[in-house]
Amino acid sequence: MVEINVEYEGDLHCRLKHGPSGAEIVTDAPVDNEGKGEAFSPTDLLSAALGSCMMTIMGIYARRQQIDLSGSRVRVRKEMVADPIRRVGRFEVLFDLPAHVDGARRPALEKAAHACPVDRSLHPDVKVEITFRYGAA
Repeated sequence: MVEINVEYEGDLHCRLKHGPSGAEIVTDAPVDNEGKGEAFSPTDLLSAALGSCMMTIMGIYARRQQIDLSGSRVRVRKEMVADPIRRVGRFEVLFDLPAHVDGARRPALEKAAHACPVDRSLHPDVKVEITFRYGAA
């Protein structure tokens, strides 16, 4: 079990501390929800978690298969919805992967992205649209 400690600093800012490493992240509410947008919002962190989780799981698969994914990138765009409640409604996830990844190995690599625990933890109402581009990294 991993512990994350959150301290409210006031003015909609929080300081998050990762128990095992001591690493810290600060958050702010977004401008469209009474914040100043001075840092990641909590839903921005969810977006970052989704992208980095997918890339990490792909990296684990790639390392086991001796596929070099160095230079790969992932861009995550989130769309908020307000009806019936304010929440994340959709993520667009775009992977830019190296051209040298053998075409026969691409489906298994893409399947690995879908094994991401963050993606599997999202409510089914949250749409996750994923695009894989090869040769852009």
